[in-house]
Amino acid sequence: MQKVWKMNGGFLKEIVESMSKPKPHQNTVATILKILSDKGFIKVESIGRNHKYHPAISKADYSKRTMKSFVKRFFDGSFSNVVSAMVKENNMSLGELEQLVKQLKKEKK
Repeated sequence: MQKVWKMNGGFLKEIVESMSKPKPHQNTVATILKILSDKGFIKVESIGRNHKYHPAISKADYSKRTMKSFVKRFFDGSFSNVVSAMVKENNMSLGELEQLVKQLKKEKK
């Protein structure tokens, strides 16, 4: 998705060429693009025998949807369980947690 957004769409070959080394095989990228298309994240435009792939969803909307899905599958749909796990695993300090609470209060206003 990152490459499709950055390029604002492109053909399979262009997408693969834009990737850093070691580049994945074209078939691998084609499979991922097919999955993203099936999920509605990418639109496919047929041009002759080739396909041009365009983003069908914004980066912000994609992030929201994937985050909600992640939280639902791994944290019983609870964002507080996510934060609690981050604090328990020392991935988030108490200061960062306090900053998050301040930010959330500010956004609620």
